[in-house]
Amino acid sequence: MKKDIEFPNVEGVKIAIARKINELNEVEWDVYLINRLSVPLETVFVNSRGYGFEPDGKETKTSQLRHFYKQVPAREIIKVEIITPDVFHLNNEYWVSYYIGNQIFDKKFIFVPESIREENLMLINQLNLEGVLHE
Repeated sequence: MKKDIEFPNVEGVKIAIARKINELNEVEWDVYLINRLSVPLETVFVNSRGYGFEPDGKETKTSQLRHFYKQVPAREIIKVEIITPDVFHLNNEYWVSYYIGNQIFDKKFIFVPESIREENLMLINQLNLEGVLHE
C-alpha cells in the first residue's frame, strides 16, 4: 500500500521587507520571499501591488508587478523586488502561489499602512537585516 505524502502548510513561507545600506551609503528597502521549509517550492508566482489612500484622502493604487521563479530551494531566500518608502502609507500586498509536488498553495501577505516603520523593525535572522516579517 502506497503511503500518502504529507505536504507542509503555508506557514513555512514568509515575506519580509527589510532595509540595508547600499554602496552609496543610502538606505534601501527590499522585499524577500523566505522558504523555511525542508522542500523546494516549484512554479512560484509573486504578485505585488499597493493600494489605499493618499494623505489628502484620494484613493490610489500602484502598478501590479508579477514575479516568477521556477524554483525556490529548501531553506532559501529570494529577493523579490525593491520597495520605496513612498508606498509605506498604502496596503502593500504580496500574493504568493507555488507548488509542492502536485499540490498548489497560495497566501496573501498584506503589510497594512504604516506597518513598515522604525518601531516595528526587528532583526530578521535569515537575512541578517532589520525589517518587518509577515508571518
